[in-house]
Formats: sequence, structure tokens, C-alpha cells
Amino acid sequence: MPKTINPHKAGVSTLCGILGGSGFYQMEGLTDIEEIEVETPFGTPSDTLIIGNLDGRPVVFLPRHGVGHRILPSEINFRANIYALKSLGVEWLISVSAVGSLKQEIEPRHFVVPDQLYDHTKHRESTFFGDGIAAHISLAHPFCSVLSSLLYTAATEVGVPVHNGGTYICMEGPPFSTLAESNVYRHLGFDIIGMTAAQEAKLAREAEICYAVLACATDYDCWHPENENVTTKMILNNLRANVELSKKTVRNVVAKIPDEHRACACSNALQYAIATDPSEVPAATRHKLKLLLDKYLT
Repeated sequence: MPKTINPHKAGVSTLCGILGGSGFYQMEGLTDIEEIEVETPFGTPSDTLIIGNLDGRPVVFLPRHGVGHRILPSEINFRANIYALKSLGVEWLISVSAVGSLKQEIEPRHFVVPDQLYDHTKHRESTFFGDGIAAHISLAHPFCSVLSSLLYTAATEVGVPVHNGGTYICMEGPPFSTLAESNVYRHLGFDIIGMTAAQEAKLAREAEICYAVLACATDYDCWHPENENVTTKMILNNLRANVELSKKTVRNVVAKIPDEHRACACSNALQYAIATDPSEVPAATRHKLKLLLDKYLT
């Protein structure tokens, strides 16, 4: 069994996780650092999980692309990442993610805290369930409204230009959009485009983890007639400008996360989601999903 951190030792009742995106491979300010290798029923996470204290609050940090950015979005083992964070006791999960802007007013180096999601991926695992158990979570509101509100407030206090709300379209990648695709996404009213939030949001909800995204706009995709088409070099340059502000925002929001029991729907998302008769769930599947199911299947 993976090692479990006890947040009560730090005088709080909740544990916060941080998923670092492109350019965000470490979290400065952590003390009492411990590296944890976690194996899950779904394989190995993107990298070693880093546990530490951030201004007195226990946090777990994981770079989703691995240190050095060696994992493509479609290669990320999202299930292992979320399961590993859950196994360590994470209840609140902040995702820092590079995105392209599909709106004029969302300029490169602006931040967005999205409130909606459109999944345009094609070849990814997006659920822990199957193999003899069916569960259907509610995802009408894919990001935790409580954590999103805290994230927006934290960004505002840091002084970054931040937009509250918007729809994140998650594409497969790794190539960037064609001009035709970018124009279609704009026509459909999407605000930002990225490659990772869909699976994280779905799996976090199944794991009953509060999940929100701090999206860092790095470019105008390829639709803007007066700006260069997106390139990796452009993204990295703008990320370097954004990364310190994103770290300050994350540090600020971690301090705001409440100690008390969560009251949002994320905390009991599976309560009415499991459709399978408990007596019909195969023993092997029940064992594999013990971390998620023990609360409901007795």
C-alpha cells in the first residue's frame, strides 16, 4: 500500500494537491520535503510525488508531464496520477495548465479560471470504472465552484490579469490546431484550448476530489490575423513570464483552502453514481477500486 500522509499532523483536516503543467515542474517554498514513489492499480504516475509543507499547509506536488516535460498529453497516465493523489489523501486539487486563447480579450499572459469544459479528445482513458462495475457521475459543472472561486480570488490578490469563467476545450494533440479547427472552436463559443483538463476533471470527480484549473494563456492559437501562429517557442517564452505569477497564485490559494469538512457536491460524487448491484461487482474489480468504493460498497 502507498504511504499515506496525515494532514492532521499539520493542524489541518484537508490536503491540497498541485498538478504542475508546462514550465511548472517544481514548487518553491516547500519545506519538510519527502519524495514518494506510488504504484497504483492503473500503473505509474507521471513522476515522483513531492510531499511537503507550504506556509504550514501540507501539499502534494506532481508535474503532469514529468520533470523535463518528457510525456505527451496523450501519453499521460491520468488515472494513475489522480489515483496516486487520492491515495495520499488529497481532497483539493489545483491544476496549472498552459492554454491557447480563443478570445481577443484573453491576451497571452492572461490567466483564466474556467467554469466549463468540452472534451474533444479521442483516445484516452477517462474513467476508473468498467470491468464489471458501471458508474455515471454528474459532470454538468466539471470544476469545483468553491475551489475555482478561491483560485480566482487568489489570482486577483496577486495582481495577475485573470478572467473568471469560460469554457476550456480539451483537444487530443500533440499538434496544435489547424486554422479551420481554431475558427470552428471560436464559432462554437469556446474561450481557451488545452490538452489535459478533460481527463483530470472527470477522474477527479470520480475520486471525489475538488478540482479547479488555473489556465495560463500563452498564445492566440492560430486564428488571430495580427499575431503569429502558436509555436512551442512562443509558449515557452510566455510560460517563463507566467510561471512565477502562477506559483504565487497557487501559494496564495493554498492558504485559503478551508480546514472544515467540504460541503460541495464533489465530496460525495459517487453516492448515487454507481449503477451496479454490489453483489455483482467482481472481487478483483472491487479490490482494484477499494480506495473509491469502500465508502459505498460494504
